[in-house]
Amino acid sequence: MLELNDKVKTMGYNFKDTLKKEYKEACKSEMFLELVKKLKLSDEILMKYTSQLQECSKNYETCLNCKNILECKQDIKGYCYLPKVVDQKINFNYQPCKFKKNLDLSTKYLKNIFILEEPLEIKEASMDKIILKDKNRFEAIEAIHKFLVEYKKDNKQKGLYLYGNFGCGKTYLISALFNELAKENVRSAIVFWPEFLRNLKSSFSTDFNEKYEYIKKVPLLLIDDIGAESTTSSWGRDEIFCPLIQYRMQEKLPTFFTSNLDIDSLEQHFSVSKDGVEVIKSRRIIERIKQLSTPIQVISKNLRNWLYGRSSKNNNKC
Repeated sequence: MLELNDKVKTMGYNFKDTLKKEYKEACKSEMFLELVKKLKLSDEILMKYTSQLQECSKNYETCLNCKNILECKQDIKGYCYLPKVVDQKINFNYQPCKFKKNLDLSTKYLKNIFILEEPLEIKEASMDKIILKDKNRFEAIEAIHKFLVEYKKDNKQKGLYLYGNFGCGKTYLISALFNELAKENVRSAIVFWPEFLRNLKSSFSTDFNEKYEYIKKVPLLLIDDIGAESTTSSWGRDEIFCPLIQYRMQEKLPTFFTSNLDIDSLEQHFSVSKDGVEVIKSRRIIERIKQLSTPIQVISKNLRNWLYGRSSKNNNKC
């Protein structure tokens, strides 16, 4: 009987020695050491969970090198397998990363933003990511911030007409503004105008009237990339665009525009149709746009690589 007890004790000591060796070996990893220090437990407790903690440290390292949820390399996107201390014991479970938490928060308010024919990446646009010291975009950024402050006092504010080269961040700035106001339960709509008109011309969908009425009456509207649509038909200009901006002007609903064209070039664009040059119609449209928005030029390098971490060849608006 004594011999059996001695064997049990010996096995216990051997097992404990093995745990110590495994834990000591694991601590050679800086990432492992950084993780266990945060748990604030004794080595005697920690060494019981060595193998699981090693798995967590690998997950943790993967997360530290991640730039956004689109690049997540975890088995469950947006979640990291991590330890959690409960009553001097360690529980292990999948916990959402900071990007997943931000996405969930954005999704909570996404019901207030209607996006039509636009890349989904603009849902991630954030006022926090706007570079305030960007001298080239200072006027536009300042106007965005001013609108945000003034709109909360009085929602009958004039919108902005942002124009500039491709990829300079026009759409991103306004999308960030809309996302910020969505947190205040302000509804908005973002419409990529050329694609919107193309889809309408190809076939009138059953829900066209519903969509059109929504963007006509929504509290905040962005008409994106105006002037990039085809001029071969005056139908989109006269039957769709003009009634839309006329209504919003009468109701004093804040309306934003982005374009690669300045106001003078846009006037020339609207004057061209298959029926010839229609200067008077074009001038009327421009006057309405000026009533609805303040033109501001945006000059900047192509920001799409910085915003999305991908090639500017993608059709992602920013």
